[in-house]
Amino acid sequence: MTPPPPPRPAQLGPLLARCRLARGWSQQRTAAELCAAAGVPTLSRHEVSRWERQRRVPGGFWLGWLAVVLDVPLVTLAEAAAVTRRAGPARATGPGRAGAGARPGGRPGRGRTGERAGGTTSGGGARYAATG
Repeated sequence: MTPPPPPRPAQLGPLLARCRLARGWSQQRTAAELCAAAGVPTLSRHEVSRWERQRRVPGGFWLGWLAVVLDVPLVTLAEAAAVTRRAGPARATGPGRAGAGARPGGRPGRGRTGERAGGTTSGGGARYAATG
């Protein structure tokens, strides 16, 4: 009989959510606690949500303050952050979640460069000709 495999290291998003909920805190309260501890007034509950949904991974500065505020060893958070980074970005799933670059109604949207589907760019370029 072979021994069971070692447990996989946790990803950061679920770990942060568990630690926050264990304290009975909302994302808003967590953001406020982080701001107070770090002396930085600009962190919002939206960023905490992005971390928990793994849309973003906090850098070393916020990992350090998360460790202090949530009373979790920094090494645990750093390992979870590394696992999350290796796993890549989380995918949008569930009802109402469109794929990357899609818009409601299936119309193509603008990419990061402002380019429209079909290769034309907005502003200063050729205008769309009206056809009748």
